[in-house]
Amino acid sequence: MSTQPYVLYVADAYCGWCFGFGPRLKEFEAANRDRIDFRVISGGLFVGDRAQPIGQYPHIPDANARIARLTGVRFGPAYNAILEQGTFVLDSAAAAAGLAALRAQDEQRGIEFFHQIQQEFYGEGRSLSDPETYVRIAAATGLDPDRTKQLLASGDAAKLAQADFATARRLGVTTYPTLLLIDGSKVHRLPATGTALEVLNRELTQALAARQSAA
Repeated sequence: MSTQPYVLYVADAYCGWCFGFGPRLKEFEAANRDRIDFRVISGGLFVGDRAQPIGQYPHIPDANARIARLTGVRFGPAYNAILEQGTFVLDSAAAAAGLAALRAQDEQRGIEFFHQIQQEFYGEGRSLSDPETYVRIAAATGLDPDRTKQLLASGDAAKLAQADFATARRLGVTTYPTLLLIDGSKVHRLPATGTALEVLNRELTQALAARQSAA
């Protein structure tokens, strides 16, 4: 039985490079959603021993400056205040559970929800460990805030997040953002940060054409 290919975005809500790639990814999805599905999973950047205060990662300010120069995104004043204070704990497991709680209610809009989550943190300086952040996103995007809260409180969203991490490991993804074309057991890596939209579109077209010719 054949399965339809899809584009899989492997990212982390606390990844500044993913934030920088966000506007281009929006364009890429909008240009191609009529011919292929887009999905997103969390990779797990700051988990286990890496779930540390942001001040423990002194490279972040310089990295953010590079991201802003390369992509044009703006890191908001509230986020920059968090960065300067240095005590906020980056916990990707909590952020991944939040994404899972939203995505479980509308799989087709997963990338949209991921963008909203990153805007909450990098734009508004809100904690991605706070369930109310996702309740707010749910209300703003037409999802069920109570359902969102229940998925988080029950631990169901946390289980989905762990499944995301396992999928990312199985695919061999260790850096973010990573963009993959998944076609059954075949995995084709697409370019990500710094790639022009026309290049992304061409890469996808070529990969899908190769699939058709091999069928």
